[in-house]
Amino acid sequence: MEKATPDAQLLDAYSAAVSGAAERLNPSVVHLAVVKREGLRAQRGAGSGFVFTANGYIITNSHVVHGASSIEATFADGRSLKAELVGDDPHTDLAVIRVKADGLAAAQLGDSAALKPGSLVIAMGSPLGFQTTVTAGVVSALGRSLRSESGRLIDDVIQTDAALNPGNSGGPLANSRGEVVGVNTAIILPAQGICFAIPVNTAKWVAGELIRSGRVRRGWLGIAAQDVRLDRETGGVLVVGVEPDSPAGSAGVEEGDVLVGFGGKSVKSTDDLHRALTEDAIGASARLDVVREGRREAVSITPREG
Repeated sequence: MEKATPDAQLLDAYSAAVSGAAERLNPSVVHLAVVKREGLRAQRGAGSGFVFTANGYIITNSHVVHGASSIEATFADGRSLKAELVGDDPHTDLAVIRVKADGLAAAQLGDSAALKPGSLVIAMGSPLGFQTTVTAGVVSALGRSLRSESGRLIDDVIQTDAALNPGNSGGPLANSRGEVVGVNTAIILPAQGICFAIPVNTAKWVAGELIRSGRVRRGWLGIAAQDVRLDRETGGVLVVGVEPDSPAGSAGVEEGDVLVGFGGKSVKSTDDLHRALTEDAIGASARLDVVREGRREAVSITPREG
């Protein structure tokens, strides 16, 4: 038997990684058929999602299920179940729905903070109605900002060249171990190979809030931001834009500032900042620690509800 060449071995390893991850994740992926009513008219749409608890909670995109009068979830084994909306958050384009079932195969959630440009990722979903479609690619970039349908910027978005099409929205983006690292959310047309996913670390927090109260009530600073490394051990949040008439603008926050603390707690990433901006932060004056031109400064800021 002829021995495989090194190139063939690499391709075999790549193929095994993709197919193995897809096989592990497949039972958790669902196709969503959605009906939205506008007056007497019924608008039909479709999307994807994935089970993240065995008792029926499913993560998807807000734009897939927002305002839906009917949601039907179809699983890889052919079962179709009616789903109800638990809550959605247009600001992050995330939503949680639930089916009445137990013992479902829940996807394993990974750590999106561990991703690097060039990391292998696999997207699954139902593009154009073709259920359980698998595409693969790499993380093209991290720390992108994407404007949600609500008009608010979604920070720290994952850019990937794993092919997405209409219907992929809400489906999982996974690593080579089959762990979900993102929620597929958008494509840019007519460009090819420029697709985006919400980090799963953001989705974990949002899903918890939606299950708890049906919505996410959060403080708002009025900045566009992305993660940045200050050194090998420490990170911060780089301000790439400040909205006028915002709490950040009133506090004197400027583009190029790096936020490293809020309310006496360290801020090493946008996820840290989002977690700090809970409903308790709304209307309460807090200390914001900023690195500006190499100097650490502190300003007072009062978040508003956003």
